[in-house]
Parts: sequence; structure tokens; C-alpha cells
Amino acid sequence: MKASKNITGIILAGGKSSRMGTDKGFLKLNDRLFIEHIIEVLKPYVSELIIVSNNSDYDVFNLKRVNDLIENAGPLAGVYSGLKASKTKRNIVLSCDIPLINSEVISVLINEKNSTSEIIQIESNGKTMPLIAIYNKSCEAIFEALLNQGERRLRFAVNQCIVKNIALNKQQEQWVSNVNTPEQLKEIRNEHIH
Repeated sequence: MKASKNITGIILAGGKSSRMGTDKGFLKLNDRLFIEHIIEVLKPYVSELIIVSNNSDYDVFNLKRVNDLIENAGPLAGVYSGLKASKTKRNIVLSCDIPLINSEVISVLINEKNSTSEIIQIESNGKTMPLIAIYNKSCEAIFEALLNQGERRLRFAVNQCIVKNIALNKQQEQWVSNVNTPEQLKEIRNEHIH
């Protein structure tokens, strides 16, 4: 798969997670940082990678890092900040708490390109995943208006755009598990020891 020159990768690295007690991008699975794995998976598909985080520790990866333009406003502000910094129409947005994500899932997203959808998001176990999705740059203005009105819910904002959901099969669902608590991290480590 060759890198697409018209797609940007946006990784939401956020800040300290209250449930995890630490910055999730720097958690490890099989001796690799979550963020390192996500960068590696995304790189072949994109022309530029942007990390959205106010944490300068991420500068070690020599990628473009942008601050969350509206602090403590959650993932909606993170997606907005990434889209604002992007120069391309299409943008793959991933959160940094999905340490098992692989190129198969990214390919599923990219291959779904169509002319009408503004957002194409993964659906796993009947649940939509707006942080494993492709966003059009056009969503930036919609999200900015919502944030200015005090809206913080990413799912609400997503539903103001034209959305397409892509359901994963059972085999693929395991690759999009996210880690929010120390217990989930332990579980994933036990299941995926190499």
C-alpha cells in the first residue's frame, strides 16, 4: 500500500487519563509504546502525521505536534485541533489507546472512500468508534461552531455531519479494543504476549 499524498494521519494523544493515571500514548505493550505502534501502522498510508497533545514529550518522535486548541474539552477539541492543522481534505483520526490497531483496519477505512460521506467511522460490536475514523476537512468549521456553543460530545458533533459506519467482522473487532483502565491494560497484555 503506497502512502496517499492526500491524506493526513492525526493521532489524538490527549493528556493524562484520569482512569489510567498516566499519558496513554506512553503505555507499553510487548515493549513498545502505544504511540510508536500507532505511528508505525499509520505511516504507510499518509503524507503527514500530526500528534495532537499539549505534552512536549511527544516531540521525541520528530512529528508535527499541535496543542489542543481548547484545553480540557475532550476528543472533540482534539479532532478539531488536528483538522485545523491538516492541509488535506481527508484525515485518518486515531486515538492513542488502541494498541492492537493494524493495517487491515486502516485499509478497511481507506477503501470506503466515497464522495458524499464527511466522516467514515468504524463500528465494532454495534458501537460506533469516532476515534477510528476518516474525517473530511469540511468538518472543522462544524466542530468549531459546536465547540464555541459549549458542545463537548464528539458523538453529537459527528452526527451533525454526513456519516457512514463500517461494521467490522468478529476477527477484526479484536484489533480495535481500547485501553482505558489498568485492568484493561493487564487483560490485553495477557492475551497478546509475543
